[in-house]
Amino acid sequence: MGARSLQRGLSRRSVLAGGAVLALGALAAGVARRRLGATSYENGAGLPVRTPQIVGIEGTMPYRGFGATGLKVSEVGFGAWGIGGRAYGPVARAEALSSLARAEELGCNLVDTAVVYGDSEAVLGEFLKGRRSRWILSTKYSFQPAGMTATLEAQLRRLGTDVIDFYQLHSMPEDDRTFEELFALKKAGKVRFVGVSLYNAHDIDGVLARPLIDGIQVPFSLLDPDPFLRRIAALRQSRLAVLVRSSLKEGFLTGKFRRDATFAAPDQRHEWPAARIAATVDQVERFRFLEDEMHSMVRAAVAYPLSFPEVSTVLLGTKSRAQAEENFGAIPGARLSHAALERVCALQEEMDLGNRETPGGLLRRLLGRY
Repeated sequence: MGARSLQRGLSRRSVLAGGAVLALGALAAGVARRRLGATSYENGAGLPVRTPQIVGIEGTMPYRGFGATGLKVSEVGFGAWGIGGRAYGPVARAEALSSLARAEELGCNLVDTAVVYGDSEAVLGEFLKGRRSRWILSTKYSFQPAGMTATLEAQLRRLGTDVIDFYQLHSMPEDDRTFEELFALKKAGKVRFVGVSLYNAHDIDGVLARPLIDGIQVPFSLLDPDPFLRRIAALRQSRLAVLVRSSLKEGFLTGKFRRDATFAAPDQRHEWPAARIAATVDQVERFRFLEDEMHSMVRAAVAYPLSFPEVSTVLLGTKSRAQAEENFGAIPGARLSHAALERVCALQEEMDLGNRETPGGLLRRLLGRY
């Protein structure tokens, strides 16, 4: 199924469900006009909007627009939490660098990291020497005690660059002063574009009301269709860049784990109760039918968010050359068929995933009319 046919199906009529959603759509449309008219602010420091040029790439990586920024990004991005050694255990520096190099060869041009991802920024700083112009660099401010400006200056040194392409708040702040400082850093030319990593629909609404925000990062997977689907109409009209994280649900949607799986520290999943692990594995098993069409659970899981043209890029955590080979060589271009999406949506409703607050089954209507 192509993005064009899906876009036709995701018409305004098929997704607007009541006055609340209509109001959000109107708000997003107004913000989109202001966002598109803010070019002088976005480039206030005289920094050109540029998409990295990757020479001699292999594979067939598709590229998508990054919201209204003018950038083109690989539809699969490099999630750099794993190479920092804090999320899923230690990673040899040579292996981390090799995974990044292979991703670049296969056409990946966006990498997403954060201060709290262990050694991730330091690894990237080493890797990007001599190749910074080939990458869109995304990192985050995680509310360090030193404050945003001081934290960013340290990140710039660690990453070996003078500007961050996409700088995000790691969660929605409690007051407007944080946004004001973020916008000031953008105006000063320390960062090109700014965004927020979000967790729920309420936070998306807060971002939609701020026209100077360029993009968001949200969880979106077969097991977690919200909050993305709940706000898809407003997001489309706003022209925000959308980075998707957790499309593999902490690795469980690879389909390789059993109900009795255990994880040792420092793997962050070692804190999961056994009942949660077993329940998650049971949920994944309900989607095994997608392997018939996509030939692997990994490809099926990532094809789900890639089937939505509102998504700019799907971040895949990568910490080895073998993972890079699959993530950036075998997955790009994957889309679920119309029939598969309809079945997924019906199953999500049956399993009560994500639409508990959506009267009338908006998710099923959303995917069933194209």
